Amino acid sequence: MKPIIELRHITKRFPGIVANDDVSLTIQKGEIFALLGENGAGKSTLMSILFGMYEPDEGEIFIRGEKVRITSPSHATKLNIGMVHQHFKLVENFTVTENIVLGMEPQKRIAGIFPTVDIKGTNQKIAELSKRYGLEVEPTAKIEDLSVSIQQRVEILKMLYREAEIMIFDEPTAMLTPQEIESLLQVIRNLRDAGKTIILITHKLEEIKQVADRCAVLCRGKLVSECDVATTSTHDMAYMMVGREVSEEMEKEPVSPGEEVLRIENLTVKNSAGFPVVKDVSFSIHEGEIFAVAGVSGNGQEELADAIAGMVKAAGGKIYLAGQDITQMPIRKRNESGVAYIPADRHATGMVMDFTLSENLLLKNYYKPPYCVHGWLKRDRFDKKSSELIEKYDIRCGQGCDTIVRSMSGGNQQKAIIAREIDQNAKVILFVQPTRGLDIGAIENIHRQILEQRSKGKAILLISLELEEVMKLADTIGVIYSGELLKTAPAESLTVNQVGNYMMGVTT
Repeated sequence: MKPIIELRHITKRFPGIVANDDVSLTIQKGEIFALLGENGAGKSTLMSILFGMYEPDEGEIFIRGEKVRITSPSHATKLNIGMVHQHFKLVENFTVTENIVLGMEPQKRIAGIFPTVDIKGTNQKIAELSKRYGLEVEPTAKIEDLSVSIQQRVEILKMLYREAEIMIFDEPTAMLTPQEIESLLQVIRNLRDAGKTIILITHKLEEIKQVADRCAVLCRGKLVSECDVATTSTHDMAYMMVGREVSEEMEKEPVSPGEEVLRIENLTVKNSAGFPVVKDVSFSIHEGEIFAVAGVSGNGQEELADAIAGMVKAAGGKIYLAGQDITQMPIRKRNESGVAYIPADRHATGMVMDFTLSENLLLKNYYKPPYCVHGWLKRDRFDKKSSELIEKYDIRCGQGCDTIVRSMSGGNQQKAIIAREIDQNAKVILFVQPTRGLDIGAIENIHRQILEQRSKGKAILLISLELEEVMKLADTIGVIYSGELLKTAPAESLTVNQVGNYMMGVTT
């Protein structure tokens, strides 16, 4: 039987980098095929070629045994290929239905003459489609009012509405909670059972073991291996991805906490509608202590970090840094006083996407000597400092300091933000979802950096949806539910089950 997809000797180059280097793959109809690799290994580029976003410099593509030249996403759609991107392509103020039919609006004629878009009929069709595949979505809801996981369902429905048979998912679980991940994996199984061919771009090995039939591993643009998932261990997959042994256990040296660095007293934060999302929260963090906030997404943890960093105003309570009240202090003043911040949204808050890597790495220091003298920016000093950080933090970038960050992989963008913030030598470092979307080698590296900062006496606030990460790194755990800190206790006194129960609001 002919494979549904065959890629032969695909090569794609960008300035300064070979993203795909002579890659050949075959994928069978009705299988779940996983594409593994480190950040920047070329996974997304390869699938973007299949979806028509790029054309290969060399190589051939065969779909259902026929050679094709896929020139655009609309051409890919005609070949029944669909793709859910890591960062969704949705219009925020449109409804679910309007997003799904955008570009191929169904029309009917009034009085047999006047064409109009048949939204009512389409709402009904999409409701039936969502029910059939276990994707319960309200067709009339606006995208801006939906959670990340529901928006992802809308992207899947877009593919189904366009009758996609080949469905590509790019890092589909990177922004989901554990409960939402389980739900999505079941949706993927349902799609496979309905005869769809699924390609998963990911580096979450446990998820691959749960759903995938076969996997291919890319490393620095080259195909390293193709294997059956059932007979390959996660340890072997990790080794093929990273090219070295990856330690599961992290050696956490005992540290005696020092002076109090950050104190939060009765902090309340309200959202844009005036509703309290952080409610009367109090805690403190000392030198050499990792205070981890555990909770299901949307329970106020990101707003808590934003308030400490100065991104949003506190509606009540106080924030103290080394004894100084910083509650009303501007953001730059907080930075200079010793607050470093790795935000959850690297695109909206962490970086300026159309600036160079060098400019992004110096965003917090560009106005200070030696980078600025008498009002003049010293570009050579920007580049010297940036080159040091690029090497130290293994940031993969095609054109070095001059790389536009929009062209970098999400994982390497995240490495750049962490490099910039740790380099501030701040008193307190706020890590919000620091390893989201990173491969297993990069996660290990960042965990080591967090522990290194702890050993240097930094106070660390870690906010993570990954319970395993919280349990591995924390000295103290605070569990947040519906904006309230339900439980604060030393990490060694809590079990995974206890923390999980508090995350769901169970207090007894």
